[in-house]
Amino acid sequence: MSEILISVDTPLASSEFPHYFEFRAVCKGFDGRPVLDNVSFTVKRGETCVIMGRSGVGKSVSLKHIMGFLKPDSGRIFIDGQDVTDFSEKQFAEIRRKVTMVFQSGALFDSLTVADNIAFPMDGQPGLAADDIDANVDKLAHLLEVDQVLDKLPGQLSTGMRRAVAIARALAQNPEAILYDEPTTMVDPIMAGHMGSLILRLKNAFHKTSIVVTHDTHLAKRLADTVVFLQDGTVTFFGSWPDFENSNDRFLQNFLKQDELIPELDVTL
Repeated sequence: MSEILISVDTPLASSEFPHYFEFRAVCKGFDGRPVLDNVSFTVKRGETCVIMGRSGVGKSVSLKHIMGFLKPDSGRIFIDGQDVTDFSEKQFAEIRRKVTMVFQSGALFDSLTVADNIAFPMDGQPGLAADDIDANVDKLAHLLEVDQVLDKLPGQLSTGMRRAVAIARALAQNPEAILYDEPTTMVDPIMAGHMGSLILRLKNAFHKTSIVVTHDTHLAKRLADTVVFLQDGTVTFFGSWPDFENSNDRFLQNFLKQDELIPELDVTL
């Protein structure tokens, strides 16, 4: 059997392109309403960037631009040193082999079991025999703590479990970067804490370049190497988490205080 696909090696940084993602003055509007207004930020290789802000400020829209589901009205977007702003759908298909996204819904195949969902991205990959795929499915299922539900269908799982399976499937693609869209929304505080623990474990194990869109300050504090804060479609803060916490901006301080009454939970189910 060939070598297991999933590795824990830290990816080598490129001196030529130190930033894996870069937004340069990106603007996007819908029906005459600006959603992203001159947005600029960078994400270094191996870094986890958290995009924060209230609902409707363009957090998820930013991820959709990276995946090529939306195109900016103006500005440029770079991925792994390439200007992808004007890429065709065929060219973005190549980008999506390197960058994968975990959607809020999980976007799992309802007719496939958990095991088959995780295995799906590996089907047809060169050099992977059936035994390799089975071994990777078992490894990822154990890592994401879903190994007890491999024979179940997504409809039989809780929202949190479906998201864990979606993350396992994303990792099965062996991407260079992972995008998480609101991974703790619509789950109870215990499951939110559990999801945070899982993503933190993956961050420490795989060192994948990641962007996490969230309004959950507890999750952001645990994961963020850098923070992008969007307010009315503009970047009002870009920097480290300690600098974010220590900001004198009243709006940012009020945003941080919103979760103070909700306990931070670090649990394993």
